[in-house]
Amino acid sequence: MSVPYIVSPGSAGVLLIHGLTGTPNEMRFVARGLKAAGFAAECVRLAGHCGTEADLLATGWRDWFASVEQAAGALRKKVERLFVAGLSMGSVLAMKYAIEHPDQVDGLGLYGTTLFYDGWSMPWYARFSFLLSFAVGLGIGRERRTMEAYPYGIKSARLRQVIFGKMQAGDAEAAGLPGNPWPSLAQFYWLARDVQRNLHRVRAPAIVIHAREDDISSLRNVCLIERRLGAPVETVILADSYHMVTIDQEKATLVARSAEFFARIAAGAAGRPAQ
Repeated sequence: MSVPYIVSPGSAGVLLIHGLTGTPNEMRFVARGLKAAGFAAECVRLAGHCGTEADLLATGWRDWFASVEQAAGALRKKVERLFVAGLSMGSVLAMKYAIEHPDQVDGLGLYGTTLFYDGWSMPWYARFSFLLSFAVGLGIGRERRTMEAYPYGIKSARLRQVIFGKMQAGDAEAAGLPGNPWPSLAQFYWLARDVQRNLHRVRAPAIVIHAREDDISSLRNVCLIERRLGAPVETVILADSYHMVTIDQEKATLVARSAEFFARIAAGAAGRPAQ
């Protein structure tokens, strides 16, 4: 991979954040690609993840965000420039970090951003987050979960089969949990609402990479970021992927565009849109 700017070893780092019920494996291809481009890259494991459903239910969005703060703070001490990037809910947590720590973040990578679960494969009730949040707040549905459904965010049939097999085998460390417990979804919705209200406070330029056919979160999420983010936004729409853009068929494009964007900022050309 080549980028039109030089990044000195150790001068810039990228913290990569996985999604709800996911694992750092979602971000490892991106980490390897960014390291090849000269960045320090680290994948955080969010509190309560990569274990049992009980482990996840013992945590909430503030715990997940604390994981990001701790990892970002540690990486920031090692580098001159810090970029924070995430997939799905990880993207939301990245924006939350930029809102709360504006002087620490030089740029954002927002991949398959999920502020709304409104993709074409989602059940109808996922579009009415306030109802689920209200129900969980009343103690209703605490034992329920929304199971992962075909195509599991992956357009590549080969990769889908591998991930689904690991998920069904209970390998949470490799593939995450096979479903989203309603209390955890409610925690996500509360986080998403908080970030939506404060998008104007984001001062770090962002590259938004999203699949046109995202089955989990529609392009409505991209439009909201473009309208409300308080910083320049560069948008890349992928034509041959579903939600899991960091591992799906155009992952190499995601890495190349992200590396170019971060390198441009590190070189002092922040926010200049690509042609």
